[in-house]
Amino acid sequence: MEPWQARRVQNWAGNLDYAAHTLARPSTLDELATVLAAGGPVRPLGSRHSFNDIADTTGTHIQVDRLDDGRPAVDVDPDTGVVSVNAGLRYGEVSRALQLQGRGLGSLASLPHISVAGAVATATHGSGDTNRSLAGDVVGLEIMTTAGELHRLSRASDPEVFSGAVVSLGALGIVTRVELETRPTFDVRQDVAVDVPWETVLGAFDDVTGAAYSVSLFTSWDEPAVRHVLFKSLVPVEAAAGTSERPEPVDGLRWATTPVHPLPGVDAAACTEQLGAAGPWHERLSHFRLEFTPSSGAELQTEYLLPRRHAVAAIEGVRRLAPQVAPLLQTCEIRTVAADDLWLSPFAEDSVALHFTWHQRDAEVAAVLPAIEDTLLPLGAKPHWGKLFAIDPAELGALYARFGDFRALAERFDPAGRLHGGYLARLLG
Repeated sequence: MEPWQARRVQNWAGNLDYAAHTLARPSTLDELATVLAAGGPVRPLGSRHSFNDIADTTGTHIQVDRLDDGRPAVDVDPDTGVVSVNAGLRYGEVSRALQLQGRGLGSLASLPHISVAGAVATATHGSGDTNRSLAGDVVGLEIMTTAGELHRLSRASDPEVFSGAVVSLGALGIVTRVELETRPTFDVRQDVAVDVPWETVLGAFDDVTGAAYSVSLFTSWDEPAVRHVLFKSLVPVEAAAGTSERPEPVDGLRWATTPVHPLPGVDAAACTEQLGAAGPWHERLSHFRLEFTPSSGAELQTEYLLPRRHAVAAIEGVRRLAPQVAPLLQTCEIRTVAADDLWLSPFAEDSVALHFTWHQRDAEVAAVLPAIEDTLLPLGAKPHWGKLFAIDPAELGALYARFGDFRALAERFDPAGRLHGGYLARLLG
C-alpha cells in the first residue's frame, strides 16, 4: 500500500487532485482480495487519463498494472483468436505483443497510452465508419467484487448482463482481465489532406469519412477550411511494397508533403508515420507513438458523441460558436464510430464524435460548455464519460435507456456502494 499524502497526486493532465488517501497495487489476486477485505471506499484507477473525477474516491485507489494471476499478460487463444489481457496494461503494450503473434485489434484510440480496463469502462474509441468503440471488441471480463469474489462474465454465457458490464464506469468491481476479439495482423497507410474546404466536407461528409478505414478531421472551427484530414487506409495483403493507393473521396484534395501534428505548430515527431508509408496497424491507427507524450500534455478535453445522421447539423452548430470556442481551443477532432449494444455506451447507433482539446483555462472552458451542450444535446449528444462536461448527473443518466438496469446491476455487484466515488457517486445517487 502506498500513501498518497507524501506527494500531490493528480490525473495525467494535472487539472485534478485525487482525494484518495491510499494507492494499492496488488501483485496477486490474493493480495487484491486482501485490499478489498479491509473495507472502506475503493475505486479502480487506470492510466489517469480521465479529465473529471469519475475515477476518484476518498478511500483507496487500486491499480492492477502489477497484477500477476499466473497467466501470460497477453494470452491469445489460437483456436478463437480471442486475447485475454491483464486489465492494467496499456493498449500500446498489448498491441505490440499482439503484433508479434500475428494478430491485430480492429481499432485503437488516438493515443496508445491508455489502460485497457479504463478505456473500455468509459467507452473510449478510435475512428471509422465501421469501427466500434474499444469496448465493442470485448467478449469477456474477469471482475473481483468488493466482497473479494472473482467473477468471469462473457458475451456467450451471460447475455442478460454482459452488455451492462463492459462500459461499467468501474461500478461493478476491480476488472482484472479483459478478453478481446482479434483479427489477423494487417497493414495501414496514413495520408493527410490539408485545408479541405468546409463546403467539401459538409457536402460530401459520408464520402469523406467512408474513404478510408479510419478518418479523422481536425479544425479550430474559426478556420475557412478543415485544417487536416487524416486518412488511414487498409493496405491489401497482396499489394507489393509501395503500390497501395491514396484515397480520393472528392476532387481537388491537397496532400501534406511533410508530417503534420494535430496541434498547429507542434513538431510531428510524436506522431505515427504519415505520407502514405505502409506499416503495421499498431503503428498507424493511433495518432501518437507510445514513446512520446501524447498530444500536448498540458490540456483539458471534452467530447460529445451523437447520432451520425445529425453530423452536419452538429458541425454547423459548433461553427456558429467559433467566436466563443476557438480562443480556448488547441484543436478539435471529428470522428465516426459504429454502433454497439452496450448499456452505457453512447453509440446506440452509428455516431459522430466531436472532441475538443482545450488550453488549460479551467474556468473559461467550464463557462463555454453549457453553450456547446445547448447546441448539441437537442441533437442527441452524450458526453464522453471521462472528459469535461456540464450536464447534470440525473439528466445524463436519463439519456440512457438501460440506465435503470445498470443501476440495479451495480447494486447487485456492490450492494454497500463502496465503489461510489467521485462523479459515479453523483450519477448513481
